[in-house]
Amino acid sequence: MRLIAILIFALAILLFVSLSLGAQKIPIGSLIVGIMGRGDEINQIIIWQIRLPRSLLAILVGAGLGASGAALQGLLRNPLADPAVVGISSMASLFAAFVIYTGLVSVLPWTLFAGAMLGAGLAALFLLLLAFVRASATGLILGGVAMSAMATAATALLMNLSPNPWALSEIAYWLMGSVADRSLSDVMLAAPLILFGILILSRAGSGLDLLSLGEDTAASAGRSVSSTGKWVVIGSMLCVGVGVASAGAVGFVGLAAPHIVRPFVKFLPSRTLLPSALVGGILLLFADMASRLLSGPGTPLYLGVVTALLGAPLFLFLVWKTQKEQV
Repeated sequence: MRLIAILIFALAILLFVSLSLGAQKIPIGSLIVGIMGRGDEINQIIIWQIRLPRSLLAILVGAGLGASGAALQGLLRNPLADPAVVGISSMASLFAAFVIYTGLVSVLPWTLFAGAMLGAGLAALFLLLLAFVRASATGLILGGVAMSAMATAATALLMNLSPNPWALSEIAYWLMGSVADRSLSDVMLAAPLILFGILILSRAGSGLDLLSLGEDTAASAGRSVSSTGKWVVIGSMLCVGVGVASAGAVGFVGLAAPHIVRPFVKFLPSRTLLPSALVGGILLLFADMASRLLSGPGTPLYLGVVTALLGAPLFLFLVWKTQKEQV
């Protein structure tokens, strides 16, 4: 509980800082007044219509990715597992890219969200079918990797066949990820689905603890890979599908967040889920702040680029630290 309280406090402080920083810096006093709906009207617009929606959406998407990564790593007993590895992110990105490719998104904007959710749902259905036939953790990983590779190749094919440079650039920029130009309506749409997904993932906590002792031990207690995997896959589908639909393809958050948390929770998967969600929110909010501050006029730095630049060295450091401790 102490770790969760510390992470919530850190997230609140970072959110407060995020609202004050940008092209137009808002002093602390003006920020507090603006949050209350008073003071300078321009500051109120910047806070409520520009910075608050993107900051809250970054927290939600990061939380969903962090919790999904922790659950998948616990289910598959593989520290390299994350939503991208098992194909959920890749399938969601493929179907969203297809909506952009066909031009549907310019006529019906909601089809981008629907397409990403459909892709994530099909990926989840495939993994659920593997779980129903009682595939092992290794079987789920291999099936997910194969599906991810096919989805990535199909996305590249769509980009290759784009009818014009504008369609190609739109797909490419969307795949790089961003929470810019989002509204509170986007937050209200994503919040219940991601939070419900995290709730479903938390239901699998006890099963993940048993699986950490081995599949035979878990089966003797009535918790197999298939029974626990159903909850993990469904929860990940909601968190990742909505995350990709809202912010594009964002990597490394679901991979790095559980590794940051795990040493503080005695490596128990059930205790990793909620802290990983909070750390995921912190990581993505920090990445969004960096993308805002480092972007130049007319040359935005996309969120997925920042998470990769920050996440890769962080993950390498964690791997080095883990190997050093084992030696």
